[in-house]
Amino acid sequence: MSTPVNQTDTSNQQLMDKISRPAVKDIAGFSKRRLFASINQEKSKRLLVGKEIYLSGKITTCDSLLVEGNVEADLENSHYIEITETGFYRGKAIIKEAAIAGRFEGELSVHGTLSVKATGIIAGNIRFNRLEVELGGVIKGDISPFTKE
Repeated sequence: MSTPVNQTDTSNQQLMDKISRPAVKDIAGFSKRRLFASINQEKSKRLLVGKEIYLSGKITTCDSLLVEGNVEADLENSHYIEITETGFYRGKAIIKEAAIAGRFEGELSVHGTLSVKATGIIAGNIRFNRLEVELGGVIKGDISPFTKE
């Protein structure tokens, strides 16, 4: 004789599975989110600027910056910036890694890999070590790799 499965137990388990997993929406063109993957989460300094949020000022020593809204700032001493399709950043950024699926205007210096997704638009003075541009990605302005001296 088999034991019937309790519908409430199944529903509770499904709810617990949803709660224990982060509800992160995939971004078109990104194979997976890299924002928090490469940084020690216990010690990292992360900043999320959500949709319909406007932030202006100076941002320093931020390990990861995720821009879904609007940022007008200078960013330095930072590791990673991700600008989603809804995100807009205007200003200066000196960063190790960058993934742009939204819009960036200003001065961008990426000492690692600059990744421009299919929906990404970058305008301004851009310097990089390595560059990845998906079909549809746009770069306007003065662009050049860092030179080895």
